Amino acid sequence: MADRGSQVFGDGQSPSSNGTEAGGMFGTIRKSFRQVIEKSPISPKNLVGKLKTDANTSDSARPDAPPSPSPSTGSTLSSPLRGLSRSRTDPNIAAFSDIMQKKGAFIRRSLRMSKNKSKEKSPRPESVTEECELAKAVAAEEEAEEELEETYTLPEIPTTPLSVMQINKLIEMEVLEEAHLNLLALRLEFQQEWKSCGGGDSTVEFAKKEKDLNLLYGELRNKINTIVRDSNSLPSRNKGLLVHVARIIQEEDRRSQEAGGLPGSWMEAWKEAVCEGVKAKVKNVHLEQSEHNASWLSVHLGLLGSAIVQDLENVKRDLSGSYPPSFSVFSTYVSSYNSVIGQHVKTLEQQATELKDLYALLDWIIHRYQSEKIMGSISLQPNMKNESAEITLEENFLLQLREKYCSRVKVDLRACLDRVIRSESDEVWANRMRPATDENYLDSQFHMDLWTNIKGRVRNSQTIDPELGQQVAASSLSELKDFPKRFESEFRSHCSALKHEPLWTDYQITYINSFTALQEHMEEYQSMSPLQMEGLKREVKWLITRLLQDMEDQFKEDVKPFLRRMMTRKWLTNDDDFKKLESRTARLGDHCSVMRPPHAQELASRLHFHVVKEYIGQLMKGNYSCKNRKHEAAAKKIQQQWVQLVNLFEDMNSPHEWLHPVGHDLSNVIKQKNKADIKNHLQPLVEHYPDFRKNLVALLHFRGLMRGREHQSILQKLSELKRNVNPAEINKHQVLFSDMLVSVNTDCLSNLPFSCLSFLLPS
Repeated sequence: MADRGSQVFGDGQSPSSNGTEAGGMFGTIRKSFRQVIEKSPISPKNLVGKLKTDANTSDSARPDAPPSPSPSTGSTLSSPLRGLSRSRTDPNIAAFSDIMQKKGAFIRRSLRMSKNKSKEKSPRPESVTEECELAKAVAAEEEAEEELEETYTLPEIPTTPLSVMQINKLIEMEVLEEAHLNLLALRLEFQQEWKSCGGGDSTVEFAKKEKDLNLLYGELRNKINTIVRDSNSLPSRNKGLLVHVARIIQEEDRRSQEAGGLPGSWMEAWKEAVCEGVKAKVKNVHLEQSEHNASWLSVHLGLLGSAIVQDLENVKRDLSGSYPPSFSVFSTYVSSYNSVIGQHVKTLEQQATELKDLYALLDWIIHRYQSEKIMGSISLQPNMKNESAEITLEENFLLQLREKYCSRVKVDLRACLDRVIRSESDEVWANRMRPATDENYLDSQFHMDLWTNIKGRVRNSQTIDPELGQQVAASSLSELKDFPKRFESEFRSHCSALKHEPLWTDYQITYINSFTALQEHMEEYQSMSPLQMEGLKREVKWLITRLLQDMEDQFKEDVKPFLRRMMTRKWLTNDDDFKKLESRTARLGDHCSVMRPPHAQELASRLHFHVVKEYIGQLMKGNYSCKNRKHEAAAKKIQQQWVQLVNLFEDMNSPHEWLHPVGHDLSNVIKQKNKADIKNHLQPLVEHYPDFRKNLVALLHFRGLMRGREHQSILQKLSELKRNVNPAEINKHQVLFSDMLVSVNTDCLSNLPFSCLSFLLPS
């Protein structure tokens, strides 16, 4: 350790002549090598002596020049600062250095050759051991050349320092070791004078020296900071200087409690300089303006990743060996990059406004920075094994970036929804274009566009982080929730003039289908964002309900005059009204056939019930009474028309099959020739429709049976049948007659008991 510690650092380094030599064969070789060098006319001793003589001669020429300092007690070498360090371009020094390198290479080569020759023979156990020891020694020597030792021996401090101007010039010329030793000498003088003053009032000369010392130390620190900052940009130029930089930092931190130095840690200043160098590297990475290149951020991040890897490779290969292990050079650079990149991405975030740029930034921060492309690069292993590969971000920065990303998702989706409305308005509504069909259903493809848009963004976000995917789904559904109302408002304002045209109904069916499909697409996000999904379902449901209600109201309005003229004298002899009813109902069936389930069945069932109730309801209004055996023709017509209506609604897949028997049951009652036989045909009516009660009076009125013994007998039969009905068996959802308007008076004689009527009526 003493051998290595007594080396002179910088250009012109030479081994110490003091210290314990390595034992064995290796020590003998080194000793022989030293003897050869000492006899050389350009040996260190001769060169140093010559440089001393030249320096003394030069100094003696100046009347005010101080005498050259002699070696301090115990020093193994005279100070190289006034010899080797001053004469870096001296050809003798260069020749000496060249001879040293060639001799060392020759000896190492000889050692390897002797090792290889010994392998060819059958070595004895002891010779094998010697060769192993020799190999270890060679390896240790080579390793010592690649790594800088932690400890060192400070070269001789001059007894009389150079002038302030000379020291400053040395700092400017980057002759750092000599400048530092003279600074230490100046500092020792300052400390001695300070002690002599007893810490009291200082002289003008003392104050001047203190000021000079502070200025020189400031210049030295600035120069060191500059060298360290630029060291990775110019590794070959600064590699030797960094050795002096490291020793100066170590020495100054060791003397930090002594008077005359700069405040603050030199090691911390070194780390700040490293960080400044990293900032400069990051700043120099090409960054285009977004106006010039749409992929500006992706390109920049790619270049930035490559620059980081290349820089850390240089640190690992070229700079680490110029510092003692305690500097943790590679670790310091990695930590600096983590910190500097944290600030850099904050700047990039302020410039990023587009969704693709925010995505690229999030992906780079969360995944790519730590991946094998950058910090996980194979070329940086195994040095990265114990290092953090995470960017040092400000608190809540990532949370804010996620929120900005989700907000941008909403903005972009809203713009997409606006384009959908504008497209429908300009291309469909303005041109009165009939909607296209998809799988035989009227359909507008905007729901597919929206689904693809949202699905892509959710999936991309999930690749960054599942939680981000969930946030994007919630943001998308939240924005989508207001779309049905906005769409309906625009639709009605543009197409209200079409309200009584078939195209209006086609549009309604199209958008019922499209929003139904959109809701089905969004169902996959139910578990990810249940609250927002329920909100969207609610809005879609209300839109579809309003559109269906419009269609229902339109149909009811269309068929109202035809139904009103059923069961009249004209109806019995003319089929025009029923044919119009049938035609309009058939058109309803056509509409239902191009409407997706379940809404087609919902509309068909509601209008099925309406047509049945209104058609049968005409029997209850007493508009016509079938006398003179016209009841048979009326029953036959009811039977024929009923079959046609049943077929129409069956084709629509109406679920109200329970309505099918009512027409047949009523026509059977009406067609009976013998009034007494009517009692025998009430059972099916009561079984199918338990709410059939007061309607019988109106039905008998239509049949032409308004009073008399048979009339009352039929009413009594109905009462008996009603008493046998179990209320629990009545389906409350299958009520037809209870709410049906009955215009015939049912509160007079028809409700009297038969025993009372027998005294009033002759027959």
